[in-house]
Order: sequence, then C-alpha cells, then structure tokens
Amino acid sequence: MEIKKGIAVSPGIAIAKSLIIDSEDYRIPRRSIKPGQRMVEIQRIRNAFKAAVDELSQLKAGQEAIEQRKIRDIFAVHLRLLHDRSLRKRITDLVHSESVTAEYAVSATLREIASHFTKVKDAYISERAADIYDIERRLLRQLLGRKREDVEHLTEEVAIVARELSPTQTAGFDKTFVKGIASDAGGRTSHAAIVARSLGIPAVVALEDLTESVRGGDTVIIDGNRGIVVVNPDSETVRQYEEYSLEFAELGHRLDAIREKPAVTRDGTRITLLGNIEFPDEAESVLEKGGEGIGLYRTEFLYLNRASEPTEQEHYEAYAETISVFKHRGVIIRTVDLGADKYTQSKRFAPEPNPFLGLRSIRFCLQNLTMFKTQLRAILRASVLGEVKIMFPLITNLQELMQAKMIFRDVMEDLDEESVKHNRDIKIGIMIETPSAALTASTLARDADFFSIGTNDLTQYTLAVDRGNELVSTIYSSSDPAVLRLIRTVIQDAHKAQIDLHVCGEMASEPEHIMLLLGMGVRTISLTPPMIPEIKQIIRSVTLEDCNNLARKILGMNSERQISNYLRDATRRILPEAF
Repeated sequence: MEIKKGIAVSPGIAIAKSLIIDSEDYRIPRRSIKPGQRMVEIQRIRNAFKAAVDELSQLKAGQEAIEQRKIRDIFAVHLRLLHDRSLRKRITDLVHSESVTAEYAVSATLREIASHFTKVKDAYISERAADIYDIERRLLRQLLGRKREDVEHLTEEVAIVARELSPTQTAGFDKTFVKGIASDAGGRTSHAAIVARSLGIPAVVALEDLTESVRGGDTVIIDGNRGIVVVNPDSETVRQYEEYSLEFAELGHRLDAIREKPAVTRDGTRITLLGNIEFPDEAESVLEKGGEGIGLYRTEFLYLNRASEPTEQEHYEAYAETISVFKHRGVIIRTVDLGADKYTQSKRFAPEPNPFLGLRSIRFCLQNLTMFKTQLRAILRASVLGEVKIMFPLITNLQELMQAKMIFRDVMEDLDEESVKHNRDIKIGIMIETPSAALTASTLARDADFFSIGTNDLTQYTLAVDRGNELVSTIYSSSDPAVLRLIRTVIQDAHKAQIDLHVCGEMASEPEHIMLLLGMGVRTISLTPPMIPEIKQIIRSVTLEDCNNLARKILGMNSERQISNYLRDATRRILPEAF
C-alpha cells in the first residue's frame, strides 16, 4: 500500500481499478522491484509481446484488401521485430540484472535501440527509429492497461490516472464509469479540475509522481476531500474508506433536503445562488441542487472534441436547451473563451511562448470575427426564449469592451435587416479577470450592465502563477491579500455605479470563502452545481454582521497563510463536515 498526497480539486470518494490513459506521452521513469518479483515482470513482458503480436496481426488482417505494398510492409516489419527473440531477451535480461519494472525495461531498451538508428547516416536506417518508438508505445499500452480509445467505450467502473489531463479529455469522460481522477500535474483551478467538479467526479491533482507507482488495473482510492490517493490499499483501508464514503453521501442527502429553501442569512439577507455549467444537460443539475439560474455558461466546450466549429444553428439549439430549463430565471452566456489550454481544431493556434498571456478569450474573438459573429447571432436569436444576458471574458481595457460592443451592435443590425427576432435590450456584462480590469473597474462600469469576478484568472494574473502548474501550486491562492484587495475594489466600484455584481470563479465554490465574500458586499454567487447545497447551508447558518466583522479582520491581515487558517477555522465551526 502506498499513499500519495496532492491537491483536492473535486470532492467525493472513489474506489476503483486504475486506467492509465496517457502513458504514450512521456518517458517511463525507472522504478526498482524486489528480486522476488523479477519472474512476475518477465512474464508480464512475454504476455505484452504476445498481446501486441495478436493486436498487430488483427490490424494486418483488416488491411489485406489494401493494395499498397508499403502499408503491408510496415506491418511486416513491426511483426518481425515483435517476434525477434533477441529483442525480448535483451529486455528480460535488463529486468534480471537491474531489478526494474517491465515498463521501464521495455522503454529503456527500445529507446536505446532507436537512438542508435537515428545516429546512422543512411536515411532508410535512421527512419526505422519511428518503427521502434511505435513498437514501444504498443507494448507499453499492453503493460499499463487499456488503450486510450477505451475511455470512450468503458463497460466497467475505473479511476483515471494520468500525467496530465486536458479539459477536452476530462469533458469526454462518462461519469457512469469514470469514478475518480488522479493526475501528476494540475492545480485547483486548472480547467480539467473545473470540469471534474462540474461533472461531480472526485479528483486529486498535483500528485507529482503517482504515475510511477500505479499500473493499469491496480486498485486505487481517490479521496477528493483530503487530496489523498491510496495505491493498492489493504482490506482495512478499503473498509474505512467505504464507511467514509457512506458518511459523505449521507451529508449530501442532508444538504439536498434544503434544496427548496432560500439562501438567506440568519438576519434576513437574501443571497442569490447561480450555477456554472459547460454543457446544456447540466442545467437540470443546477435546478436539482437548488440553483436559481445560470451565472456562467462556458460555451467554448461547443468547440472542443470536434473537427469543425459549431454552426449558428448548433449554437442556438444548445442555448435554447439551457434556457428552456430556466425560462423565467436568468441565464448568462459567456462568449467563447478559447486559447491558453483550450482551442478549436479548425483554428489551432500557432505555438505561443506563453499562451495564457497570448491570443485568447476576447482577443481571439476580435481577430476571428466570422466565428464571433456566428456565436453572437445565435445568442441573440435565443434571447427571445427567456431572460438571457451576455458576458465577454477577459476584458482588460475599455477599448476591448467598446470593440466587442460595436461588433455586437453590427450583428443586431444584421438581424434587424433579416427580420429575425431578438431582444434589443439584452444586458451586456464583462468578466473581471485581470488586475488591469480590476483597477479600472470604475471606468468599465460606465459601459457594462454587470460585472462577474472570475477569481481563477484574477488570482493567476495578480500573483503571476500558472494555475495549472503543480510546481507552483502552493503559491496560487485566492486568499492572498493582493487578490482580496482587488476584489474589494471591484465590488466597491460596482456598487458606486449601481450595476449588478457576482463572483463566478472557483473561490465561490469554496466553503471557507463564503463568509468573506458576503462581508465584502457580494450578494450573488455563481458556483459549480454540486457545491450549491453546501454553500447554501453556510449562508443559512451565519448573520451578515458575522460576515462583516470577519471581512474587516481579514482585510487587515497581510499574510495569505494567516488569512487561510482564519477562514478555515471560522467555517469549520459552522460546517465541520466540509473539512
């Protein structure tokens, strides 16, 4: 049994067999074994070679009708290498002599052979290195578990283990079978973590070297509450976690009982709780958890996991489906936020030295007007179906806002000329996600109907910390005094301008920050649906006076650690189960 500590990013407990999905993308690290395990590893190598031969033979049989000799020759070369006894002996000898895992022996041996090929001046020979790498990947897939494609066709419950996950990979998981997620890399507010929370899948990230300890098929426990992953737990540990999982589920049932009750503080202050969603079918889950509308509809997921951009009609149908759930309640649709770690296949970005500071969000839209106008047309068409608002992401200055609004007005004029119905009085808001926007909020408020504070990016840009980088994940904190002072500035400027304001970043989903946000003047919170009952319970357990007093103390502190500890202690007294 081995215990790994990381960052908890999505609550819940998962106990399942591991499925490693990205072993092809990085070098297998050296891992030693006990001498008594050598014969087991050698047998695994034999089995992997046999399975790889069977797999390749089936592929070859499926290509028999193809006339091109070159394709048949590739299969023949790979099969010859897999049948080569000297190659297999070289790999098994490494296990014998150095007591290493089958995976490492395969990877080290084949990469050494490939490196020799690349040094040969003869082009034909040097190009054979690609064949060696292909065989390495094929063998590693057999050793480390199911193929990556199998994630889309699961028939049993698994826990995903990976070096790193993209938001598109995570969004494609079927939560019926994917019971937990654990990755070496990532941070609390990486987009993959956000998607995991939205899907309600327990997840732990920033585990650094978990993939060195887990093989495909190992039993793992993913504790998304404490940030712990247990590899090959003993029976007593499994029993304890099964009990803990039941207790956690019971807490969820108790919180669900307050679904229909309002989010009102003990001294009568009404707080509005909205939901953040990625997909139309998540709208129902917001209602089920007691949410009053959609505060953030992230539309970029319409673009991902597909070869071409969505059409105007596809946009419209997705928005209409969501609005139908909240016909008489608000739905805030954020225009596409592509870039950084999210991109569309037909407009794949050229490599950028620092993509988070590059062509992303509203900048990308302003340079791709056809795509931008297609989305704006669909939103406007859908605006007659309910109470719809539109929101522009990552506005950093007044010029960007004015440009976006000008294009929006152009689209409205086009629809007028075509006699297409739309709401001419639709509200336009912006996300405050950068220090520049926060510091000029009073100016931006003159041309915006509402603000939404995106604490994820605001924290990242304020602290100069990549929120998905596990190497600096301990520095990333929305409790940092600099971040809190910027948030307070935005709240005050919104109140002075008498425009609506809400917080939609992950800070709004964290129980320890709720009293602070209320004390700073926030009255509308948009959060991930599974967290709505827990946050509502905290709101119903406090007075606004308590929150105001807490905020005054916090804003006088100068240490992130001091602030975090104080907030956790205060919240633990109200809802100890949250910790």
